[in-house]
Amino acid sequence: MDQQDGIISEKAAQATRPVHRPDSHEPGPSSPRFAQLPGDEQEPTSARASAPPAVQHQPPPYSGPSSGVTDPRRSVVPRGPQYYPGLPVLDYRQYSPPMFELSADSTTITSKATYLSENAKALSALLRALATVPPKPQIIIQGSRRGRVDFSLRLNLMSLLVPENPDNRMDYLRCVTRGEMACRGGNEPSLKPELEPSEDGLEAWCARYVKDQSSIKTFTLQRVVANFDQNWIEGQIRSLVAATNYKGLVTVQFPVTHAQVTIQSPDKVNKFFTSVAALFSGKARYEVVKAVWPFATAKNGDRGRKCIVQSEKTWWEEWRDPIRYAISQKRTGWVTNEDKLEWIMENKGKGELVVDWGPGEES
Repeated sequence: MDQQDGIISEKAAQATRPVHRPDSHEPGPSSPRFAQLPGDEQEPTSARASAPPAVQHQPPPYSGPSSGVTDPRRSVVPRGPQYYPGLPVLDYRQYSPPMFELSADSTTITSKATYLSENAKALSALLRALATVPPKPQIIIQGSRRGRVDFSLRLNLMSLLVPENPDNRMDYLRCVTRGEMACRGGNEPSLKPELEPSEDGLEAWCARYVKDQSSIKTFTLQRVVANFDQNWIEGQIRSLVAATNYKGLVTVQFPVTHAQVTIQSPDKVNKFFTSVAALFSGKARYEVVKAVWPFATAKNGDRGRKCIVQSEKTWWEEWRDPIRYAISQKRTGWVTNEDKLEWIMENKGKGELVVDWGPGEES
């Protein structure tokens, strides 16, 4: 009985104490500041000793990422290559950097950021970063008769420029040399001006661009493919189409997208004024640097030639039958690894293919 009286007396004493209601801004277990950061004020030792231990609730293993507010001053921009299964290991962020616009045909990204036309070091650093990713070479195969398209195929060749082992990459930056025609700050290609022997190529050209007082000026980095035998591939494609007894007009093209980076001085008034001014006064054009992405170490047929990934002949042996099957189906669209898998796993495209092209109308 005495024990019951003691418990009741203790509860009555607790009820008379003031109720603690935490402020809405006071950090609690769910607050982003619950994990103490350097510089946070510490509670007195006596207060920590008397306070009850806080219960930290661990999130379940299936929880998603935190949606707390992140301090932008502490944000870290990821760098380096990105890994996607089945794709070349590249930093794909370099294809769409901030303050750039991609052209409608996907060939050029352009920026009019002021700092790039005023800071030579920033410009050269950016161009070196953008040169670390290749262009996207493609093949377009099209057949048409009397204005009607019978088939139109596209193939992506970018993977042939990037080896699996990054140590085997052979891409490099190349600046114009003495005696080479190029736009060196004028509106037309020229042999002048030249750099001094003591000047570093890219940095020196960027410095000249920044110092140029022209009202409209551009600096261009070109991404190019080297030592790929387009003529041999085109010949194989035309022979393949002819074997299907196709009588129409066949075109084989090798377009390259993501092939150019252009820095342009900011518009002083607006785009229309810049366009009119360029029409009458021209531009100061700097087209003096290229990012070269070799398909092979030398031209097809040269002794000692080594391909970065595989030769034209090996590529053709892998893709010949999927291309032939896509033509026989009168497809319009991409030929991809899925077509190769269907050829390997389901025998699609193997054997003789009889294609009914309809009435024998030629182009």
